[in-house]
Amino acid sequence: MIRSAAAILLASALSLAPAVAQETDLAGHLGVELNATDPADGACALTFLVTNGLDADIDRAVFEIVLFDTSGTVMQLTLFDFGDLPAGRPRVRQFSVPGISCADIGRVLLNGTTACEGEGIEPDACAATLAPFSRTDIEVIG
Repeated sequence: MIRSAAAILLASALSLAPAVAQETDLAGHLGVELNATDPADGACALTFLVTNGLDADIDRAVFEIVLFDTSGTVMQLTLFDFGDLPAGRPRVRQFSVPGISCADIGRVLLNGTTACEGEGIEPDACAATLAPFSRTDIEVIG
């Protein structure tokens, strides 16, 4: 009986907590959600859920990423190559950042793009249509 009640409560809670990207209409936008972080072997793995809400496939998207610590100081500037992003389909991408503790990251800035390529895609489309989100305690801005 107690297990059944707990299962019902858990199911109810999960149904009330849809993904941020699902709550937001991403039509005409490139949704980039920091979905999870995972400390591993002296590094922090950052997992992103990316949804291309544009009308065309993106063949290659590379973002300049700035990691800030919890006090707001820049920790690292790097490039993340998100690869191909088909229109209307979510993709998960994971990047390992060596020498960084996940607990020390306070903010992620998508500082701009070094590549945004695809047929029918303007070079500035990735940056201009960016819709950043976070499911973690780490703020994501762009």
